[in-house]
Amino acid sequence: MVCKKVIRDLSEFLDGELARDLAEELALHLARCEECRIVVDTCRRTVEIYCNTEPLPLPDDVRERLDRALEQRLGKKIN
Repeated sequence: MVCKKVIRDLSEFLDGELARDLAEELALHLARCEECRIVVDTCRRTVEIYCNTEPLPLPDDVRERLDRALEQRLGKKIN
């Protein structure tokens, strides 16, 4: 397996949806390739953090600025 293939298969691998033979091949590659191991570990941790946190409310002034920017960009009223 080459590093580019790891990146292409990363989502399915992390979701446990990659075919077993490909998952085993990818795991063997990760055992040998530190750079890919770092990428996979970073992506896995990022997904875990995202899935296990509650969104923070935006302060009113930030929400108002965001709404105005979106209205200007989209050309229509938000809300």
